[in-house]
Amino acid sequence: MRKDSSIRPVILASFIGTTIEWYDFFLYGTAAALVFNRLFFPTLDPVTGTLSAYGTFAVGFIARPIGGAIFGHYGDRVGRKSMLIWSLVLMGVATTIIGLIPTYDTIGVWAPILLVVMRFIQGIGVGGEWGGAVLMAVEHSGPEKRGLHGSWPQMGVPAGSLLSTGVFALFSVGLAEDQFLAWGWRIPFLLSAVLIGVGLFIRLRLLESPAFERLKQERPMERVPLLAVFRDHPRELLVGMGMRVAQNTIFYLYTVFVLNYGEKSLGYSRGTMLGAVAIASGIGLLTTPFFGALSDRVGRRKVYLGGAIAALLYAPIFFWLIGQGPGFAALAIVLGVNFGHDVMYGPQAAYFSELFGTHVRYSGASLVYQLASVFSGGLAPFIAKVLLDARGPYAVAAYVVGMCLITLVATLFAPETHRKTL
Repeated sequence: MRKDSSIRPVILASFIGTTIEWYDFFLYGTAAALVFNRLFFPTLDPVTGTLSAYGTFAVGFIARPIGGAIFGHYGDRVGRKSMLIWSLVLMGVATTIIGLIPTYDTIGVWAPILLVVMRFIQGIGVGGEWGGAVLMAVEHSGPEKRGLHGSWPQMGVPAGSLLSTGVFALFSVGLAEDQFLAWGWRIPFLLSAVLIGVGLFIRLRLLESPAFERLKQERPMERVPLLAVFRDHPRELLVGMGMRVAQNTIFYLYTVFVLNYGEKSLGYSRGTMLGAVAIASGIGLLTTPFFGALSDRVGRRKVYLGGAIAALLYAPIFFWLIGQGPGFAALAIVLGVNFGHDVMYGPQAAYFSELFGTHVRYSGASLVYQLASVFSGGLAPFIAKVLLDARGPYAVAAYVVGMCLITLVATLFAPETHRKTL
């Protein structure tokens, strides 16, 4: 167990680095919802162009398990710290290049092709990032505060969302529409180069995880950690993936899909929707660690079940509430994200880490997190758009309810782990 004074630099570095990584990843989602259909798919009708933009958004999620497998393998054999550095570099380079890609009008079909390639590289980077950042915080911690400390890299999600949404909104609202489409949208992507420099400076100063250092002294490394996860932990893998799907689905519906839904279907301004997401992201900086700390006191399983039930019951209310007018947009998103999603997301880092042994923990936790992302968050905006156009908003609500039921059942089969020794 580390004292709070010694773990503080670790969780701060995990938080800052993860914030930068998620800034890059979410920036793409915001742009996909608002501008990529016009700049990279201009020959398609608006609906098909939006679906195509959401399709490129999903590519990043397809790549995430690949990143989790690659970085998990070396993270379990070489160490957590070095993988965090490489994932940050990979993400920063891809994001910066997106800001430099010419549009369809300039280079034709090569524009969306390059966009997809860079999105794939983004996915590999963030797929390797999460496991390393979480394990650095959790493995430096003792069992009595592992939920709280593990929630700090989780806070990188609302912080990255807040930062990316805020920067995008700044240029979107501050520039004329033709200026924003011509060059304004690129600046948030190019800023990634500066942020990556800051992240690297912080992460290079970290020490390796003490749990991994002890592991190297006590037993030989697994030759192929990924295979060991499937061989020794199939139950934990399936249960963890089931627990993940609702949390991931509702987040991308309430922060990405909702941008296009509010602007195109409800007629709200772009600034209204971006502002609503930014408010929820800001509140998430408080609710995420709160629910992580709560799981240290009452148990991970109870808190997680509460979040799944709340998200299930709220899904139809969300679409009714947001339809009452632009003044209700922020309230609808806050209730869905901060008191549905965050209840599960706060304890999730510690929970998934505690499911696996140290020798396969990077691979196991990463696979749970990233494999479920492909079938939940990555496809969520695309599926929601198809359902909305075919059946209306309450068909989307039914889809959310179905995903929450999966998570509810999986959590009932999950063990309680909050006092487990790592």
